[in-house]
Amino acid sequence: MTATSELTYYIGAFVDELVKSGVNEVVISPGSRSTPIAIMMAEHPNLNIKVLIDERSAAFYALGLAKVTGKAVALLCTSGTAATNYYPAIVEAYYSRIPLVVITADRPHELRDVGAPQAIDQIKLYGDYAKWFVEMSLPSEDKGKLQYVRTVAARATGTALAAPSGPVHLNFPLAEPLVPDLSLENIWTRHHEKVLSIMENNLGKLTITESEAIKISTLLSENKKGVIVCGEIKDDEHLRAQIVALAEKLQYPILADPLSQLRSGVHRKQVIVEGYDAFLRGEHALQELKPEVIIRFGSMPVSKFLSLYIKKTDCLQLIVDGDGTWRDPTLQATHIIHSDEALFCEAILPKLPVLNEQADWLNKFLLINETTKKVLTNHLDDVPLFEGKVISQLQQILPASSCLFVGNSMPIRDLDTFFFTNDKRIKLLANRGANGIDGVVSSALAASSVHEHTVLVIGDLSFYHDMNGLLAAKLLNLNITIVLINNNGGGIFSFLPQSKVEKHFEALFGTPTDLPFGHAVALYNGQYDKVENWQDFHEKMEHAFSTKGLNVIEVSTNRLENEQLHRKMWENVSREIQLSRKKEF
Repeated sequence: MTATSELTYYIGAFVDELVKSGVNEVVISPGSRSTPIAIMMAEHPNLNIKVLIDERSAAFYALGLAKVTGKAVALLCTSGTAATNYYPAIVEAYYSRIPLVVITADRPHELRDVGAPQAIDQIKLYGDYAKWFVEMSLPSEDKGKLQYVRTVAARATGTALAAPSGPVHLNFPLAEPLVPDLSLENIWTRHHEKVLSIMENNLGKLTITESEAIKISTLLSENKKGVIVCGEIKDDEHLRAQIVALAEKLQYPILADPLSQLRSGVHRKQVIVEGYDAFLRGEHALQELKPEVIIRFGSMPVSKFLSLYIKKTDCLQLIVDGDGTWRDPTLQATHIIHSDEALFCEAILPKLPVLNEQADWLNKFLLINETTKKVLTNHLDDVPLFEGKVISQLQQILPASSCLFVGNSMPIRDLDTFFFTNDKRIKLLANRGANGIDGVVSSALAASSVHEHTVLVIGDLSFYHDMNGLLAAKLLNLNITIVLINNNGGGIFSFLPQSKVEKHFEALFGTPTDLPFGHAVALYNGQYDKVENWQDFHEKMEHAFSTKGLNVIEVSTNRLENEQLHRKMWENVSREIQLSRKKEF
C-alpha cells in the first residue's frame, strides 16, 4: 500500500460512483492540486469532460448545461482563489434550482493557516448557497474508506437533484504525490464490483390529498374571476397541457411569463395572455381586471407590472410549488400548496364543474390582449434599429425546435413584451435566479451544445462581463449566433429614477465603454457582422444559421431613443385600450 495507490483507488471510487449516480458531464478548470481528480475524470470511459480555463466561465457553462439537460453536472477546480470564482454561478444555481456537484481541491490540513501558497479557508466557502457541504477524508484504499467516498458521491448527486435542486460542495484535501497510477488493476471497482450505484436515490413528488383537492376545487368554483400566473417552470409538455386544461375548465386567463415555455409549442394557447406587461401599466386596466383569485405556478414573473398587479390585488392567492419551498416576495399569498404542479392540476380538474358563465371574464382579458398585441405590432412597423423589434424579428426567423437565450436587464424585458404565442418549439432561457449580467455567454454556449439552433440576445455590458466565455465556442467547437445589442452602456438605467440625475447619470449608470467588439470576436476565431437595417439583419441571421462556429451580429441602438420608443408604445397601448372599452358602452 503506497500513497499513490491510496490516492488512485480513493479518487477512482469517487469518480466511478459519480458516473453510476447519473453524472456524465464535468467541467474542469486546470490546476495542480486537483490533478488526481482531473486525471481520473479524464480516464473514466463514461464521463464527458469539458476543460475551460476561466473558473467563472466554467461554472456558468456547467450551470447552463445542467439547465438544459436537467441532470446534475460536476465542476472541478484547484485550491485557492480558483474556487472563489465559482461563487456567482453557485448563487445563480441556488436561486434557479440548478443541480451542480462542485468539487474543490484543497491543501492538506497541515498546510492550512500557516502561510502556505494557494491556501485559503475553503470550509463551507459558499455558505448557505450550497445545499450540502462535505470536507472529504484523506485518500485511503481501505474498504471502509472506499465505501465512504462512494456514499458521498451518490449522496451528493442525489442531494443536488432533490427538490429544490441546487449546488452541493465537496472539498478534497490532497497531499503530494498528486499523480495517480493508471497502471493499477481495478482502479474503478476495487472492493466494489456492482454495476449499479451504491445507493438508489428515489426522488419522489409532493402531492395533495383527496380532501385538500375537494376543498381547493370548491374554493375555485366559488370565485369566478380568476387568473393563472405562470413564471419560470419545468420544461415539461405534460405540465403545460395540464395547466392549460385547468385554465380552460375554470375559464381563467393564463398570464404566461416567457420562461414558462407556454408561449411557444404545439399545446393549446387560446387562453394564454402575453401582453400583460404593456396593458397592466394603466390604472384603468388594474381596476377592470381585478380578480377574486390568483393561482401562481413557478417563480415570480419577469414583469414588474405583473408583480405589482399580484401585490396590489386584495384577493385569494394560491401558490403551487412542487419543490416545497416558499416563493412569495409579494407577501400576499393566502394558500401555499406544496404539490407537484402537474399532480395538483390532475387532482383538481375532475372535481371542477363546467363554468361557462365565466366566459365574459376571460374574453375581457383576451380582447385587451389582442388590442395590445395589435398596437405593439403596428408600433414596430416603421421603427429603425429598435431593441424590442429584435425579439419580434427573431420569432419570425428562428427555425422550429430552436433555443433563444436572453440576457438580463433589457433583453429579458423585451422578450416579455414582444415574444408572442406561436406554434414553433422555441425554448426560451435566461439566468433569472439572481438576475445577474455575469456568465450569460457561458451559459448560452452550454445550451448550444444541446440545441442545434441557439441564439443569444445580450446587451453590450453583459457581453463584456463574460467575453472570456467565448473561449468555450473555440475550444469545444460550438455553434451559436449571438445578437449583441449595443446601446453603449446600461440601457435599463434609462428607465429608472436615477436617469433624472443628469449630472452623474452617465458616469455612474450609463457607463459607456465605446468598445469595438469585433476585435474580441476575432480573438476567438468568430465571425462578426454589424447590421445597418432590418433587411441586413435578416440576411445576416440567415447566413449565421448556415455557418458553423461563433457568429456575432451587432445591432447598434441609442439608449435615449430606445427609452422614448418604449414609453410611446406603452402610452399607445393605454390609449387604445381605453378607446376600445369606450366603444363597448
